[in-house]
Amino acid sequence: MANPKSLSFVTENGSLLHGDVLETLAAYDDEPVQLILADPPYFQVLEDQDWDTSWPNAEAYLEWTEQWVSACRRILAPDGLLYIFGQLGKREHVWLHTCSRLTKFMQFHDMIIWDRAVGYNERSDSFTPQYEMILVLRPTADTPPHFNKDAVRLPYDEATIQTYLRDPRYKDKAARETHLRKGKYATNILRIPSLKGTSKEKVGHPSQKPLTLIENLIASSSRPGDLVLDPFMGSGTTAVSCEKLNRRWLGIEANPDYVRMTKKRLQAYRDSIPPDLFADPDRH
Repeated sequence: MANPKSLSFVTENGSLLHGDVLETLAAYDDEPVQLILADPPYFQVLEDQDWDTSWPNAEAYLEWTEQWVSACRRILAPDGLLYIFGQLGKREHVWLHTCSRLTKFMQFHDMIIWDRAVGYNERSDSFTPQYEMILVLRPTADTPPHFNKDAVRLPYDEATIQTYLRDPRYKDKAARETHLRKGKYATNILRIPSLKGTSKEKVGHPSQKPLTLIENLIASSSRPGDLVLDPFMGSGTTAVSCEKLNRRWLGIEANPDYVRMTKKRLQAYRDSIPPDLFADPDRH
């Protein structure tokens, strides 16, 4: 087995630690993190993957989930948010228990629906599944979280803008146009197509999330320069998104193949950015 420290690596904006999530989080004693994006194993959904089938039963998986979420809560900033991906289905009903148990010791903040735009794993006895869910938690009910709704506005097309400008109820047309050109607020149903086999983003991870999806979460729930944690780094989507959006990042990954995948993906991204643009801290 490879030495974990030999696989861990550091960039100008972040670091990826190769190791067990519970052990690594327990040893963390640095600054609080502003945002945590967690895409953990869903438990016996990808049955051909060792990392999704390593618990003897659902109860063991739920206990492990409580442990790593509790460890995340310890290092989350008072106004920070924790996003946790999950899924419902025939085998994925454990997600219901996950949500129920986690909201007993962290404050429920939101439930986001990720509309994948295309169905998957078609069922013959029900509607074709097309969405996943993102449970959003915050440390306590007392401290409002940082959230920037303007960072994730959705642009109106020109025809829609012109239609709204003809509405006689609005007397100040200039102010109305300024408002419209900012776009509309995104809802908690995010319609972003999942990555298919032909996608240029695909790097070989079986549950890789789209950059656009992760970038929306980062842009809305952190500020430039903030520290973002991904305790299950996987293919490196969070790291690349943070590099693009000028956030610092910290990742944890137990699988050495995925550590190498993230490192290769980050290098490819950095090679694609002109040096003068990459060095500009205010590019976003």
